[in-house]
Amino acid sequence: MPDSLSPVPRRQRLTPVAASALASLLVAAAGILTPRPAPAGSSVPAAEAARGALLLPPPANVDAQPLLAQARRVEEALEGLGTPLPPESRDLLRRAAREADDARAVRLVQQALDPHCLGAVRLPRGREAAVTPAASPPTLVEQGWTTVLVKVLNDGGYTTPLRVHSPNAGPVHGAPARSVAARWLEVEPHYQRPLSAPLGGLPLEYRVFQVYSRDAGRRRVARIAFDAGGAALGAAGPSPVRVWDFSKGADGWEALNHSTLAVRGGSLVVRSTGVDPFLVAPVRMSGGAMRLRVKMRAGHDDTAQVFWATEDAPEFDGVRNVAFPFQKTDAPREYAADFVVKGPLTRLRLDLGGTPGAETAIEWAELVCVDGPDAWAAATFPLTTAPARRVTLRVRDEAGKPATAGFLIRDRRGRVYPAQGKRLAPDFFFQPQVYRADGETLLLPDGDYTVSCSRGPESVPETKALRVAGRATTLKYRPRRWVDPAARGWWSGDHHIHAAGCLHYSDPTQGVRPEDMARHIRGEDLKVGCNLTWGPCFDFQSRFFTGAPDAASRYPYLLRYDVEVSGFGSSPSGHLCLLGLKEQIPPGATGTEGWPTLGLNTLRWAKRQGAVCGTAHSGLGLTGAVARLPYPDGPGGLPSYAIPPYDNCGANEYVVDVTHRVPGPDGRPVPAVDFLATMNTDPRAELNIWYHTLNCGFRTRVSGETDFPCLSGDRVGKGRVYVKQDGRLTFDGWVAGLRVGRSYVSDGRYHLMDFRVSAPGAGTARVGEKESELRLARPGRVAARVAVAALDPVRKTVSVELIVNGYPVARKAVPADGRTREVALEADVAHSGWVAVRAFPYAHTNPVWTLVGGKPVRASRRSAEWCLRGVDQCWEQKRASYRPQEQADAEAAYAHARATYRRIRAESVAD
Repeated sequence: MPDSLSPVPRRQRLTPVAASALASLLVAAAGILTPRPAPAGSSVPAAEAARGALLLPPPANVDAQPLLAQARRVEEALEGLGTPLPPESRDLLRRAAREADDARAVRLVQQALDPHCLGAVRLPRGREAAVTPAASPPTLVEQGWTTVLVKVLNDGGYTTPLRVHSPNAGPVHGAPARSVAARWLEVEPHYQRPLSAPLGGLPLEYRVFQVYSRDAGRRRVARIAFDAGGAALGAAGPSPVRVWDFSKGADGWEALNHSTLAVRGGSLVVRSTGVDPFLVAPVRMSGGAMRLRVKMRAGHDDTAQVFWATEDAPEFDGVRNVAFPFQKTDAPREYAADFVVKGPLTRLRLDLGGTPGAETAIEWAELVCVDGPDAWAAATFPLTTAPARRVTLRVRDEAGKPATAGFLIRDRRGRVYPAQGKRLAPDFFFQPQVYRADGETLLLPDGDYTVSCSRGPESVPETKALRVAGRATTLKYRPRRWVDPAARGWWSGDHHIHAAGCLHYSDPTQGVRPEDMARHIRGEDLKVGCNLTWGPCFDFQSRFFTGAPDAASRYPYLLRYDVEVSGFGSSPSGHLCLLGLKEQIPPGATGTEGWPTLGLNTLRWAKRQGAVCGTAHSGLGLTGAVARLPYPDGPGGLPSYAIPPYDNCGANEYVVDVTHRVPGPDGRPVPAVDFLATMNTDPRAELNIWYHTLNCGFRTRVSGETDFPCLSGDRVGKGRVYVKQDGRLTFDGWVAGLRVGRSYVSDGRYHLMDFRVSAPGAGTARVGEKESELRLARPGRVAARVAVAALDPVRKTVSVELIVNGYPVARKAVPADGRTREVALEADVAHSGWVAVRAFPYAHTNPVWTLVGGKPVRASRRSAEWCLRGVDQCWEQKRASYRPQEQADAEAAYAHARATYRRIRAESVAD
């Protein structure tokens, strides 16, 4: 990420100005039209509205009729914003409408609207524009939005949009340290009906803008500039180098991943069809400082990411990207992202997120180069901001003890507070919610708000109305649980969280600190969180590794730093999560340099110190097909016999590594891989490779993760694993339970607790206990039991399925009403295999192995053949990623895997 988009490290934010700015970053605001310096919400006396010189009088002979029509649209827009003109200004407009003399009518319109103007802009033909600030501009409100007008003297008759820019209005999450205190402003044009984006070409008209102020204070100075299209003003400098209006189709944009494009009503409609949807467009222009503006209407809250490629760096990566949050709105809104391109720009990529089915309609997009001479018409505005009100949050858990929870605050127009573009840690700009502990505060201006309250997916969602009016106030929230797995010994965790990189800023703060992530895991009632240090900011973040839970932990909420091998070493062959490390960096390595490039060698190092190891975002590289075996897929595509490309960083080398045992801490052989991560990529791809390797007799367990904030920035714990541990929770006990599969995976809304399997004469086997084995003397019938709880606002029931060797053999529909119910399912077992329960795709247990006559699990010859083909495909994709010194190791590892699967295929039962 370029320096111009980097936030301030905390240790550099100690100046009085910076400290004041940071104190205000945790708040947001409401929209109140406040003409002239007056208390928020007050109206202006008639004498005040009518007195004083007008702002830049227009040329003579202005036609009153179109001006009055435009003034009526402005008045209607202000009504719709909830910030109506005061009665005295409305009276002046009514007088103007009755006035027979055009000159007097025009003057009355100006007397009515000029007092509410921030300033005036003159747009002459063929010459640079000029901006004049109002002598007494409207008073702003701290952490809030104020509606203002801008007077436009359009001498040139332009019909391009009037846009606004300010160096004080950039996002703070991507700002250099020296710029955070100065970025206290936001200015947004209001284009919604009855107004439109283009100027009307009239010699005089008024435009509506929304102005946000982060800080309170008198006579703060802002530099604000206006532009009607760069070249249209007859000036060099920032001008659109590429405009997409979608009047004639997609205009070069192409859906490349899990998305579809369609043009409807002049908008480009982007529909998500899976994980990580994005679209790409070619762009040819010189490098430099860029601004991408996008006007769109989204059907969901999310964070967009903008990636760029250049001639020297033609592939998109995790370094050259910026992000901006957007909200679900009924009307389109304009968003902007600033970034710096080094070298000629060749392509743009836009990621809009969203679950399958989510749609975003883009009205237009514009890429502007902001390097070169300043062609924007600018002026300095002295502004006053009235203070907001303090809101204290009182949060108590179900036992009445102080707690932390998440709060999503919106005003009547749906705007989110605190303003996301002005947030720094511990609040994250890419999330609409913030997390507050009992007794903590935020600032809000006077107004009415809705507050969505939550303490993770195990709490009942609750919405409260909040009115802030004239004084400090208090909001009380006591979460209500609909399920409490921890009371039954099932402790939730997310073993894949990042404190740097992806949506987090990287420089110069080097990500966020332990106390920030600890706040988030408490707010989501996530009992265990693993901050995995990886490529971005590795050297800085590695200082938090101690080999034990971090000091920011507060029981029962445990936070520990470990490692994801990503962005270095064996990363190309499949990312690895290494948990419970005693040493963070292998001998001979320095930071991210010098790590093994063969994943199996990385696992050998980690396993010698007793770490619990598994794959990350397993489905990446396992979707699509390069070939297929001549067998029909199972119900719903599970299991599938399509051979995936193995061309990404998920559980790719896993198909090789799972066949190996490596020395553990005591020198005895242990499995090289303990778990396969799920819950954050294509669930069919995740489960398919797992099912096939289980059928071959390998006992890899399944785990749940989020990869926050990379694959998802919604919240930590969006994908979870619940581990059974009786008594007091400890991190070592939790990862030990993860290793032996005393766990189930879930999104937090569906739960499959206390899974066990029994048979007459064989007793009962509980998942994760005594090797999870049920030993049968002969084929027979087994009975599975599981405690099921689900709460879903959309689905009335959940289908709970019993899975035997990868295929569903029994199912029951269970009400998704939040109650916990005991569910029994039965199946016949003909030979050694495995049994599990799932509620696809929301939850899955780990397996119980049903061993018949002491035979090993060889459940499917087809699965062994599928894995064997996968080894060959993975080798073709990954062989070049292994450095020369490890080529012999790699060849031996793959040869061992091929021999193992051939042997298993020969030993397997027919299917």
